Amino acid sequence: MNDFLIMFLSTLGAIFILIASWGILKMPDFYSRLSVTIKAATLGIGCILIAAALHFSDFSVTTKAIAIIFFLFITSPVAGFLISKVAYLTGTKLWKNSIIDELKNDKDAEDLHQKNKEQNEK
Repeated sequence: MNDFLIMFLSTLGAIFILIASWGILKMPDFYSRLSVTIKAATLGIGCILIAAALHFSDFSVTTKAIAIIFFLFITSPVAGFLISKVAYLTGTKLWKNSIIDELKNDKDAEDLHQKNKEQNEK
């Protein structure tokens, strides 16, 4: 039963990572690619780490795997948000069929655009 679970989790993790790489190729803009990559890769790495913890059945390996999964699940969404916000502030365009622009009225974006206008006028 344990071997089957390890094989299932490893395969599932590899499939999630494959979906992440496929998303990089197929998504139309930077923000969609980033979203797919972060979500699928985080789940894929999490599944593979759980499979590694089950395979080795050692306390030190298990605690390290759990710690990595914990920090990965905490930091990946924040990193994705910050990367996308910096991309937006530096002028990376949304996809032409994007419906929602949640950062349109963002104070940081308005300040940056105003500074750019002032620099261009000088």
